[in-house]
Amino acid sequence: MSPHVLTISVLVLIFLIGTLRHVNLGILGLIGAFIVGLGVPGFGAEAGDGADGVFDQVFAGFPVDLMIALMGLTYLFGFAQQNGTIDIILDWAMKAVRGNRAVMPWIFFALTGAFMSIGAIFAIGVIAPLAVPFARRYRINQLMMGMMVVHGGMAGLLSPLSVYGIYVNDFLRSNDLGNHQWTLFLMALGFNVVMGAVVYVFLGGRNLFGARARAEQARIDAEDAADAADADGPSAGTATATRRTRISSYQAATMVGLAALVVGAGIFALNIGVVSLVIGGCLAILKPTASHTALANVSWSTIVLVGGMITYIEVLEAAGTVDVISDAISSLGAPLIGLLLLCYLSGIVSALASSIATIGIAITMAAPFLVSGDLPIAGTAAAIAVAATVVDVSPFSTNGAMVLANVDAAHRDRFFRQMLIYSGVVVLVGPLLAWLLVFLPF
Repeated sequence: MSPHVLTISVLVLIFLIGTLRHVNLGILGLIGAFIVGLGVPGFGAEAGDGADGVFDQVFAGFPVDLMIALMGLTYLFGFAQQNGTIDIILDWAMKAVRGNRAVMPWIFFALTGAFMSIGAIFAIGVIAPLAVPFARRYRINQLMMGMMVVHGGMAGLLSPLSVYGIYVNDFLRSNDLGNHQWTLFLMALGFNVVMGAVVYVFLGGRNLFGARARAEQARIDAEDAADAADADGPSAGTATATRRTRISSYQAATMVGLAALVVGAGIFALNIGVVSLVIGGCLAILKPTASHTALANVSWSTIVLVGGMITYIEVLEAAGTVDVISDAISSLGAPLIGLLLLCYLSGIVSALASSIATIGIAITMAAPFLVSGDLPIAGTAAAIAVAATVVDVSPFSTNGAMVLANVDAAHRDRFFRQMLIYSGVVVLVGPLLAWLLVFLPF
């Protein structure tokens, strides 16, 4: 078996086993990296003799900086999640629009995007349990609300402070392809705002305006007033709102920490992993008991996933497989057609598996086009990243499943079918629309 057939076969097995048996792709990626290293003649010879050289070569591809960033960000946001800071920010947003039902889907969209853009990789998982019940209570289309949350999260996808943005920008810089962080961010933001607008219009947003909507809101307000009158003392909802508006000193410190993260990493370009760990450490010192919960909230499964798959991608490159595949795509004679093929492959695979792993493989295969200047750098990177993540509306993806889990049991089967139809349309059309980003004049 040739080295390239071996590496591709192992990659296919990684995705098949990980998807069908629900095994972390990062674990399988690390195992696959060692299997390929030991099975390819001469692999790791530059690093040393025998198995030691193979292991050194494989470990050389392990992304330590990215792992620190992931650990620090999820640790910091573990404090914000468990001490109620995120709930306070959400409550402020709801009060700012005075509970206007027509605006609330966009508020949830913006909040998810904001949290995702400053490194909260679990933003959709945090906002979905608030947004979907809110939609049910205020008679808003739950599918529309859930998809607005997912597209909102994807709008902040390529922020310089997000996990995806850090990875893509590091890849471009390491290949001497320049700094395009803000262009990439704006492309993903604009794409998902448009997707959100389409979802809003066609899934019930228009019904939230007009006399009928105002009459329905009046009935909802009357029901809330009746519930409060029937309760002994303040209702649970009122008590919750009161608690959320009373900010503790620890919550204030957390907000200051989040602001420091944005300023330090976003404006002064400090290492985001180090900054988030320092802020998290300060919060831990202020309240040691909270640090145990925050540490438990660190997304170790995501860290393993990213570390293992990026390591395997590095092995693919070292074995020369990426060059062979890139040459095959180049042989089509049309880089744009090759990119369209990569966008569709990314979308289909990502709908069933890990988005960031898919992005890593696809953008690596597109690298020769970028280095040669056949394709615009920012547009190509954004097209691949958006194509691989716009399909996260699928109920089989992590983000889609988070939304589905918060739908009431009585409507979950119907909601699942609706999600399947919507995700099918997105998988069919989304990669093509993402591909069009390459034509933007940036």
